[in-house]
Amino acid sequence: MRTLTIVVLEGDETGQELLEQALRVLEPSVSGVEVDLERFDLSLENRRRTENGVCHDAAAAIVAAGLGLKAAAITPEGADDVGSPNRIIREEVDGKVIVRTGRRIPGVTPIAGVHHPISVCRMAVGDAYGAAQWRESSNGDEIAFRTERISRSVCRAVAEFAFRTAKALRGRVYGGPKWTVSPVYEGMLKEEMDAAANRHPDVRYEPVLIDATYAGLVGGAADAPLAIPALNRDGDLLSDLVLPLYGSIAGAESILLGIDAADRTTVAMAEAPHGTAPALLGKDVANPIGMILAVAALLQQAGESGHEPAAQASRAIYAGVFDATAAGIRTPDLGGHAGTTQFTDAVIDRIGLSR
Repeated sequence: MRTLTIVVLEGDETGQELLEQALRVLEPSVSGVEVDLERFDLSLENRRRTENGVCHDAAAAIVAAGLGLKAAAITPEGADDVGSPNRIIREEVDGKVIVRTGRRIPGVTPIAGVHHPISVCRMAVGDAYGAAQWRESSNGDEIAFRTERISRSVCRAVAEFAFRTAKALRGRVYGGPKWTVSPVYEGMLKEEMDAAANRHPDVRYEPVLIDATYAGLVGGAADAPLAIPALNRDGDLLSDLVLPLYGSIAGAESILLGIDAADRTTVAMAEAPHGTAPALLGKDVANPIGMILAVAALLQQAGESGHEPAAQASRAIYAGVFDATAAGIRTPDLGGHAGTTQFTDAVIDRIGLSR
C-alpha cells in the first residue's frame, strides 16, 4: 500500500486541540491508510521566533507532498507583527480556490429551511487581501486608498471548480460578483463563469449579482444544491453566512486547492473554517467536526488521484461523523452534551464499523 505523506501544520489554542483529535481519526489503525506525517509548528510563538520562516518551510513541504492539514492559528493585529500564516501558505503553494461546503447535519434543524448542500467556491488569493493601502490628505480631509488585483487564472480556477462542484452535487452554479458596477475588475470573474458554463453545458447556470445572492440564500434560492463562485472577500463573507445556516460554522471543512493551467489539482490543504476559540481552550467542549471532515476531504483528494484506501477512508469518516450526530452525539454548539473527545471516540467507533 502506498504511504501518503501529509504535511501537518500545528496551530494555537483550541485549534491545536482539535487538530490532535482529527489526527486520531487519521491513525492507520482507524483509517486503514498508511500515512507519514511531516509536522510544522505554526504557533504564534514559533512564527515570531522564526520570523515566519516556518511558514515558508511548511509551504515548500506541502508543494512537495501535495497534501496538507492545518490547525487554526492566531493572526496578531499589529501591522509590524508576523501577520496571517494563511496568506503566506496560500500564496506560496499557488493556491487558487477555497471550497467550503455547508450541508445538513443529522439531528440539527437548519435555519431558513435550508436542506441542500451549498458550496462556496472563492478565490484563495488576491482581491481585498494583501492589497496595497495608503492614506493621503486632501483639502483638509483624509482619503484612504486600496489597490486590489485579481488574475484571470484564478478567476478561471474558481469558475471551473464551481461547475465541477455543482455537477458533483447534482445542483447548479448560482451567484457571482457585482459585475454590473465593476465590469472591468469583477467582470473578469463573470467572463470566466460564462466560459465555464460553455464548457459544462450539462450544469444549470444561474448568474446572480452578489447582493441578490445574499437575498436569495435567505429567500428560498437554495431549493437545490448550489455552488457559488465568488471573489476572495465576497466568498469569505458568504462562508460565514452559509455555514451557520446548518447549525454551526464548526460543522464543515475548508479546503484550499492549487490548480494548474490544465485545470488539474496540484496541492490540497484542508482545515476547519473557524478560528482558535480561546474561550474553549482546555474545556473539552469544542466541536471537532470541521477538523475531522478536513481529514476526510484531504483523503478524498488523495482518492481522486488513485489512492483507493484513502477514498474508502474518506467515505467512512464522512459517514461516521453524520451517523454520530444522527445518534444524538453532539457537542453543545449543536444542542448536545458530548465533549470533544467523546464525539471523536464515537466517530472512530463508527469508522471501524463501516470499514
